[in-house]
Amino acid sequence: MKPNPGDYAPYYDQYISLLPDEDILKILENQMNSSEEFLRTFSEEQGNYSYAEGKWTVKEVIGHIIDTERVMAYRALCFSRGEKQSQPGFEQDDYIINGNYNDRTLDDLIGELKAVRTANLIMFRSFSDEMLKRGGIASDNKIKVLALIYIIAGHERHHIRILREKYLQK
Repeated sequence: MKPNPGDYAPYYDQYISLLPDEDILKILENQMNSSEEFLRTFSEEQGNYSYAEGKWTVKEVIGHIIDTERVMAYRALCFSRGEKQSQPGFEQDDYIINGNYNDRTLDDLIGELKAVRTANLIMFRSFSDEMLKRGGIASDNKIKVLALIYIIAGHERHHIRILREKYLQK
């Protein structure tokens, strides 16, 4: 069951709209495997490549996917547990600057991405239907737990598509 448009800020429709109305946990599990397979096609040298001046490297894109999944999963945890405090936004470019992704190996980053997804799948599977319907405020916008889970999958799909279209041209 896909979240309704009122369950999240309109900005996130760019990610949620990329996904079918199917079992989101199955989508996340399948995505984990297909993304890992795809990302392993990049060589270590290609990991440091960016397609244009000022654009992120392949390693930084992977780091951004990891950071975003962690932030969205934390929000999902908070709201599923009934948290009433508003959750702050995060400045993605600051995370990239301070993430040291280009100092790491592709293998390390891909392993971390898989570990984060595996841990999140275990957590998401524990959520009851009631928990998925809960929500709160994040980045000054109302959002529901189910929408956060869909955002994780759609966000990764978006960036994997960019990697295929813009980074494999090299």
